[in-house]
Amino acid sequence: MARLSSPFWLIHVGCRCPPFDEPTAYPYHLPAVQALVRGLALTSAVTFLVGENGSGKSTILEAIAVACGFNAEGGSVNLRFSTKATHSDLNKHLVITRNGRTPKSGFFLRAESFYNVISALEDLDAEPTLAPPLMDGYTGRRGGTLHERSHGESFWDLFMNRFGPNGLYILDEPESALSPQRQLAVICRLHELVQAGCQFIIATHSPLLLAYPDARILLLDARGITETAYDDLPLVQL
Repeated sequence: MARLSSPFWLIHVGCRCPPFDEPTAYPYHLPAVQALVRGLALTSAVTFLVGENGSGKSTILEAIAVACGFNAEGGSVNLRFSTKATHSDLNKHLVITRNGRTPKSGFFLRAESFYNVISALEDLDAEPTLAPPLMDGYTGRRGGTLHERSHGESFWDLFMNRFGPNGLYILDEPESALSPQRQLAVICRLHELVQAGCQFIIATHSPLLLAYPDARILLLDARGITETAYDDLPLVQL
């Protein structure tokens, strides 16, 4: 049962009845996915998933997002579109424990498909019955579109304008479009949002973002999922 006193929107992620009878089937052959059977407690406002390519970071993050009601390609829980269905069925086997309350805001950012999210928002704004334009909430101004911004600027606009208090934000490699200076600025923005009651689950390869104070860092590797200190991370040592 959810602990209603928890300040975090998501408390625990588990995996129920996964098809481990097919151990070579994707993604159930991954040690990190198999580790979810034991359950994963979310005990920090900022949780990082880190590991080598193919370790399962994006797969697990995507499954959590879809199980929470977000669109598989990214966006809010109210945005529904599909360019190409490529996500696994892991979300169907997850058991998500919440704190009993509903976040006021939320967003699932997939770096690789954020362009598609912007395009879907433009299509919705083209509908004559829709007002005010959805894109205004992303750009922070009246009119315009994130397609007019650089890739990095559009990510920054998302952090500054679309993300708000008391929200649940699931981010897959948000650093991919950001300069080192902007990554440091994101740390400041994360702190502002955490102070405003937000929770973040982030998959990343960035040693800069991983330096966020008081974050919980989960290393995905052949052992499964292990909480790891910042200085002990292979990418930090490298």
